[in-house]
Amino acid sequence: MMALFSLARRLQRIHSQILSPFFLQYPATVPSPFPSPSVQQLYLFSLAFHQTFFISSQTPVVTSNFSTLQSLSSQTLNYPFETTPQPNHDPGPQEPALLHLLKRVAHFSSETEAMASLDESGIKATLGLVCSVIWTLREEWRLAFLAFKWGEKWGSSGEKTYELMIWVLGNHRKFNTAWCLIRDLYRSSMDTRRAMFIMIDRYAAASDPCMAIQTFHTMEKFRMSPDEEAFSTLLKALCRYGNIEEAEEIMLVNKKLFPLDADGFNIILNGWCNVLVDVVEAKRVWREMSEYCIIPNATSYTYMISCFSKVGDLFNSLRLYDEMKKRGWDPGIEVYNSLVYVLARENCLNEAYNILKKMKKSGLPPDSATYNAMIRPLCESEKVEEARNILSIMKEENLSPTMETYHAFLHGVGFEGTLEILDCMKAGSVGPTGDTFLFILGKFLKVEQPEHGLKIWAEMKRFEVLPDSRHYVILVKGLATSGWLVKAREYYDEMRSCGFLDDPKIKKLLEEPKQHSGNMRQRGRIEIKRSKQLNERKGKKSGQKKKVNADKR
Repeated sequence: MMALFSLARRLQRIHSQILSPFFLQYPATVPSPFPSPSVQQLYLFSLAFHQTFFISSQTPVVTSNFSTLQSLSSQTLNYPFETTPQPNHDPGPQEPALLHLLKRVAHFSSETEAMASLDESGIKATLGLVCSVIWTLREEWRLAFLAFKWGEKWGSSGEKTYELMIWVLGNHRKFNTAWCLIRDLYRSSMDTRRAMFIMIDRYAAASDPCMAIQTFHTMEKFRMSPDEEAFSTLLKALCRYGNIEEAEEIMLVNKKLFPLDADGFNIILNGWCNVLVDVVEAKRVWREMSEYCIIPNATSYTYMISCFSKVGDLFNSLRLYDEMKKRGWDPGIEVYNSLVYVLARENCLNEAYNILKKMKKSGLPPDSATYNAMIRPLCESEKVEEARNILSIMKEENLSPTMETYHAFLHGVGFEGTLEILDCMKAGSVGPTGDTFLFILGKFLKVEQPEHGLKIWAEMKRFEVLPDSRHYVILVKGLATSGWLVKAREYYDEMRSCGFLDDPKIKKLLEEPKQHSGNMRQRGRIEIKRSKQLNERKGKKSGQKKKVNADKR
């Protein structure tokens, strides 16, 4: 460990111009992970969240869960938050017929006519069928709502159906309709508690923290006490979607009703450490814990170590790890995953392997997330060979590559390598998913390689991945900025024909004066030629390197 600290100190000196400390002295009862500072900063709170306003919008909320730069822990791509309703996986054989019928009757002139056609279809409504169809149609809220109302008419609806429909409506900012369903739940003497939690989460996801907080206070009107569980749900929802300042404000303002404790501060820490990865704010919250005489627990240390590792601060990561053990907290696998990540990122692979050995000795065998934590920074640094060596060790430990493993490798490969990884994902039954293609499209279009972007778009059909609004938006934007305005307009028209709503920013981008189109197309051709030349040079260098290595052998 002393050797690690010595190495970390050297790295800290290298990064000192990037990460300048401004820390406060801690009392003896509360451990401080930082050197003593010279300046104390005061945090001023506003009461803006007491204002109640509603921001109406017709734009659906689209969230992307795939990001290899986020939390080191594995993330679920389908259910991004704990209040997300779980879909029913037993729809029955009638689902395809019902989906086809719903899309057909959606063009009828009246809802009564559409309902009559559904009733005459002979399809029997069941709770499982209705839930499954709503989940399948979650990107098309009108069709999902029609299925919900049809199921409700035939008595095939319950609390779970309502909750799922409320979640779908919240995704599309149809909050007024969602509130109507909550009132129906209440009048039917069904439990509205989880539905209210979903509304809090969806308001937070829609960047409307004021209405999320107001929903929490509204619980009393439905004869529910806003207890600690509800308060914790509110804080988590606000933090998860980046409204961390609002969460901290409401936590402190309500400290008499909900006494401050480590769990509450940990929610705020998690927001700064794992959602926004703001190490300065994380340090401030850590200091404030001491001011309120809150002693950090194992979770607190885990979050702080995670934050330091993500910004490449090896010194403080190791220092907190050592302090955590001295305070009697046993590091969990998340802590070790953070350590191997920052060690691999700082090119300290031997030390990272030593951490793996220590994990095994302490009865915490490395899992897929541990090896992924080493593979990801190597791939991001284009050290693909080293990453493949770790993948081999991972397989020797009888650990199968996960979706996160393959997503990590997508960082360090070109077009042909991307296709190989997609085939490997399919062979291993771990994708690819819509989020996989979302990342790949962004990767190629960001460097203005529209020809590769269109080829990837064609690959989506081969892997039976249906594009949603996010894919169209990133494709159209990428084509337009690369000078391919004609193609961009074609896919934008296709996007509109699929029922997705207009995007004002894209519309404005596509309405560039036609006299500039030729210049943009010319620039696009120049960029494509330049990227091809760059790829050719990389290929030649790679071939020369392999030849040199072969000669050495």
